[in-house]
Amino acid sequence: MKEIMNDLYMEGQLDVEIAPVLQRMQNRIMKQTTYHGVITHKQPLDFWVYQEMIYELKPDVIIEIGNCRGGSTLALAHQQDLMDHGRIIAIDIDHSLLHEKARAHPRIEWIEDCAVAGFDKVKKKIKKTDTVLVIEDSAHTYKHTLKCLRLYSELIKVGGYMIIEDGIGRHGLRFGESPGPFEATTQFLTENKNFVADRDKESFFITWNPQGYLKRIS
Repeated sequence: MKEIMNDLYMEGQLDVEIAPVLQRMQNRIMKQTTYHGVITHKQPLDFWVYQEMIYELKPDVIIEIGNCRGGSTLALAHQQDLMDHGRIIAIDIDHSLLHEKARAHPRIEWIEDCAVAGFDKVKKKIKKTDTVLVIEDSAHTYKHTLKCLRLYSELIKVGGYMIIEDGIGRHGLRFGESPGPFEATTQFLTENKNFVADRDKESFFITWNPQGYLKRIS
């Protein structure tokens, strides 16, 4: 099966199971995917959903937790450029790998800190009137993800979203810890009834964020 997926094209393989398709996509994302020349570890179908959400919600602030080289941060900033609205707070424990294109974008404010330990720094930069979209893409451990959910959820107004990435780990792809982000969202939704998993945001069927689009409903 692996050889088939590596050597042939889709039109001749319509009966292939989804598991090797997901792995091939993961290999492409981790080894080749770029945005404006910046390495970007982002599933493109999910990012298409992100831009739809940004256009619909028009958040005043996007908080991106986990930035790596800044490719996805730059892409988010460009979406804001198109609307001429919004700013980004980008927090990561290490910004040494940031690409100069991302580092220089005027809509992005960079905070080098742990998302949990640095939460108060982020919160101080949010106005009471701001609508906020949170995208969590950092450690991908159960404990860290759940702590981020509990902290950053207080910044979300009714109708707003938190996006928890890479719940596909151990739920479609063999990477990451178990329990991981998927189980963290399950626990969070059990204890916080103000949020629900908006599975309609998974309408491409293939997503790296299963149960990860969390909408505040009350």
